[in-house]
Amino acid sequence: MTPPVAGASTNRRSFLGLIGLSAAAMAGGGVLAGCSESGSGSGSATDTDKLSGVLPKQQNISLDIKPDITSTPPIADGYTTFPSSFKKVITEKPGKSGQKISAMTPAWGPAPPGLGSNAYYDAINSELGIQVDFSIQDGNTYADKLGAMLASRDVPELLCIPGWEVNKLPRFTDAVKSLFEDLTDHLSGDKVSAYPMLATFPTGAWREAVWNERLMSVPNPTDGAYPWVLLARKDLLDAAGQQMPKSGAELYELGKKMTDPNKGVWAFDDIFQMVQMLYKAPGSKEGWGVVDGKVVHKYETPQYKQAAEFMAKLYKDGLIHPDVVASKGADKKTLFASGKIAIVQDGMGGWQPLQAQYQKVTPTLNIQPVPNFSATGGDPLIWRADDPISYTFVKKGLSKDRVQELLRVMNWCSAPFGTQEFLLREYGVEGKHWKKGAGGVPAKEDLSFKEIQNQYFFISGRNPVVQPYPETPNYVKDMLGYSNTNVKYLEKDPWDGLKLEFPARFKSNMVPTEDKMTDVVRGRRPLSDIDAIVAEWRTNGGDEARDFLAKALSDAGR
Repeated sequence: MTPPVAGASTNRRSFLGLIGLSAAAMAGGGVLAGCSESGSGSGSATDTDKLSGVLPKQQNISLDIKPDITSTPPIADGYTTFPSSFKKVITEKPGKSGQKISAMTPAWGPAPPGLGSNAYYDAINSELGIQVDFSIQDGNTYADKLGAMLASRDVPELLCIPGWEVNKLPRFTDAVKSLFEDLTDHLSGDKVSAYPMLATFPTGAWREAVWNERLMSVPNPTDGAYPWVLLARKDLLDAAGQQMPKSGAELYELGKKMTDPNKGVWAFDDIFQMVQMLYKAPGSKEGWGVVDGKVVHKYETPQYKQAAEFMAKLYKDGLIHPDVVASKGADKKTLFASGKIAIVQDGMGGWQPLQAQYQKVTPTLNIQPVPNFSATGGDPLIWRADDPISYTFVKKGLSKDRVQELLRVMNWCSAPFGTQEFLLREYGVEGKHWKKGAGGVPAKEDLSFKEIQNQYFFISGRNPVVQPYPETPNYVKDMLGYSNTNVKYLEKDPWDGLKLEFPARFKSNMVPTEDKMTDVVRGRRPLSDIDAIVAEWRTNGGDEARDFLAKALSDAGR
């Protein structure tokens, strides 16, 4: 799967604009004006172990293909080769009504041509028996569009909301109840058998699709567990005679050696999230952890201060690309691919598409992850993020027949690796979007990059695997080698299995506080201001969230 994880992970910060959108949106203290003041305003915690009755029963389909690499959960298994043939698993067209389906999804790149001018749409909509009319929104500004839409209560029939932002939306539980269809009676238990591709999804992903103790969306399961990774231009490091760093000191020294303003080259973009991990600041549930039996936030730990000091030094010493210094939304991917930045922080999914796209321009391009290490000694600590990539919500108030039609469409779009439906969704039409390359594997044509932006992926999901990419034959082995090596260092989440919605005041203060911390590490405020920022954060919702999380643990008997 190409851009979803990549772009999504890259644009988490910009997506946070959802929280501060408009007076109308915030009038009731949350996303949706007019929502009940009770309920999620003070936070809510649900033990998903007690909700088995609303979850779909997982069922597999037989495709007679075995993975080439068996991974350690929660890492997905991998395939280094394509099957010799793809199996058609859906014989009946899911669309019956002839009425267009409205849908909104993000894209990180130029928007593809619309209906009537897009052969990819034509091919899939023909298989669906119905037209899906996408509103494709820039992933970098998706928050603005989505927030205004929620505030106005004007949502499409299928709406994609990326998973990494859901927990940051004040009163989102209230918004879900007001705007979106309850899917429990359609999908719970054996009822999901009517949608066998959705039935292949892991139970853990469905747990996260529950709000108000009801199944309210279709999750898009992730194929990994790492929210961030440092990606390095290893070809540039090799040319400079440099090795991958194994400590904080080595990372800093590498930054000095790889920065040459006279040549227009700098070592880093903003890598602060990864630096926090290297210093072992807690990262569960938006930065919380339990230390010596007490619930603490990363802001309150010495590890976070150490990370801030290190990041501030990178900025002060001019090791960050000036375009990044000047803007939150610098085009770091292009700067990285063109050799203007040597190391970037990105989602794991950013690796393969960057390598595939830019090796055409730079044949020696070799993108590799920086091995994880602890900046303070001992084993590394790696934040864990294996919640769904995104959620697809169905507009509330549609007829039962229409909801079932939409679910059949999502079912088609969720066909797994090894099926003909997957091949069409991923690669488009043979002879137009791809041709058979070595070993019969799909090789993308230019039209593919123009017309395909994972549109149908973002209104569905799939049983996660790491699929082969013909243009980057070493990727699956390299990526899963990194992933499986590091899985033992994943942080333990004290609230694992609890579906949490934080108090609205805490959520509303998240972005303002992060912005203040950004000012500190970028040198616009002194490091000594961290204590005052944390004190203000505690007053404006931090302590309330701490009490909420402590109570959630107590109520769960932990």
